Amino acid sequence: MKTAIITDSSAFLSDDIRAKDNVFVLDIPIFIDGQTYIEGKDLTDSAFYEKMAASAELPKTSQPSIHDLTELLDKLVAENYTRVVGLFLSSGISGFWQNIQYLKDEYPKLTIAFPDTIITSAPLGYMVEMTANMTKTNASFDFILTELAEIIAKTTAFIIVDDLDHLVKGGRLSNGAAIIGNLLNIKPILRFDEAGKIVVYEKIRTSKKAFKKLYKILSETTKSGDYKVYVIHSNIPETAKDVAQELTEKGFDVSIASFGAVIGTHLGEGALGFGISPKLT
Repeated sequence: MKTAIITDSSAFLSDDIRAKDNVFVLDIPIFIDGQTYIEGKDLTDSAFYEKMAASAELPKTSQPSIHDLTELLDKLVAENYTRVVGLFLSSGISGFWQNIQYLKDEYPKLTIAFPDTIITSAPLGYMVEMTANMTKTNASFDFILTELAEIIAKTTAFIIVDDLDHLVKGGRLSNGAAIIGNLLNIKPILRFDEAGKIVVYEKIRTSKKAFKKLYKILSETTKSGDYKVYVIHSNIPETAKDVAQELTEKGFDVSIASFGAVIGTHLGEGALGFGISPKLT
């Protein structure tokens, strides 16, 4: 049986995963000053942050194209795929997941699953990688979905935001709270909640205290099992490198990733977070 894995361009994927024959990526368009860009194709992360800084308006994003998805599903049928796992950005930050559920009944030659990942970025990429690894072992579809459900249930992310203005423009924080936060040098810690929405988890005075709290959260979250940790940043690679090195010295399995344009639009430049995903046993 041939199993295809479909994700979107908000997922942080390694070159090795992108190169796999059974992994497919749907584009999420980004709109900046009247121009349309595709993350990872004609817009690098660094170029995005440069354009966002120079723009008078906050960039906007759209959902992946359902038309592109149906064309891809038609292609998979023609290429004799029989199973499809679609892993897309959280339903809490995009309506795409909800809008595609009807497609599961439109392709009788395909067994299709669209689990809600409740996450994005590097943890979403990790789910794609783990699914790709399971397909190499000819695992049953039920086994793959059961393992994915466990990964999704135990995956989370916490983020320190440097620029409160982006949260206001994105509707995540009131303007009054942002003004007070900026005056008091408050660094909010965000998280993906149980519905996959980005919410304010805690407001901390000063970056130093926020990082200390983030380390504590990481230790508490990972104490009950073996986890993969991603240090994810918005155009601050040196800071991410230092944090990753410190976590590695503490015994964590750490990789560095970046927030792309889709999530960077809401977080702004200078954000840093921990993506936490359970390892398969």
